Amino acid sequence: MLTAEQLVAAHKANIETLFGLTNKAFEGVEKLVELNLQVAKATLGEAAENVKATLSVKDAQELLALQAGLLQPAAEKAAAYSRHLYDIAAATNADLSKLVEVQTTDAQSKFMSAVDDAVKNAPAGTENAVALVKSAVAAANNAFEGVQKASKQAASVAESSFMAIAATAEKAAQTTTKARRAA
Repeated sequence: MLTAEQLVAAHKANIETLFGLTNKAFEGVEKLVELNLQVAKATLGEAAENVKATLSVKDAQELLALQAGLLQPAAEKAAAYSRHLYDIAAATNADLSKLVEVQTTDAQSKFMSAVDDAVKNAPAGTENAVALVKSAVAAANNAFEGVQKASKQAASVAESSFMAIAATAEKAAQTTTKARRAA
């Protein structure tokens, strides 16, 4: 049976976990806001430069060349922005996952301790029921570990796919730049 002190301690631990998760989420949001502010500031400066360059154009051919020259950096910046977004999301997810994993491990340990205490105080003749409870707890732990492992593998596959797509886009942008310079 849980005591009042144990309930208060569990409640306090849950609140600390909630605040820990909230802080990690806010850190991710802060990084995202900072990135977006940097991008907005850079974009505003580049837009001013582009307007000045466009106003100084003397003919249509020069305007087309200017526009073509602006497309490549824009594609590269979009790819870089996507990479930064992914890095922020991945880091935030990893931090949250670690925190949840630690709390889950702690909860499992406390639950197993409570089961062990209950087993010690179980009346004679309940060995089969105790074995059934322990078996169910072990099966639940194994299922949870399987879900965690599958989750980590899915995140790894998603990361690999994103990196491959980003690398392909970056190579395509570089090839386009080289082709324009050669022409």
